Amino acid sequence: MNNLNSIFVDVDDCCQTFLPSWETHLISSGFKQRNKPFCLSISEGMTIVIAFHQSGYRDFKTY
Repeated sequence: MNNLNSIFVDVDDCCQTFLPSWETHLISSGFKQRNKPFCLSISEGMTIVIAFHQSGYRDFKTY
């Protein structure tokens, strides 16, 4: 479990610095889009995906 916590901290630190600068470089599509908040943060989702890839499972449904 400690390894998962350290992965989350690293991913969250990366997202804290990367996402604000990335959002300033996005190009608008011209359509009005909703900005609905997610249930999980980007950091939490990325941590789940990283843990899945490290687990050795072949598909996400089994994981």
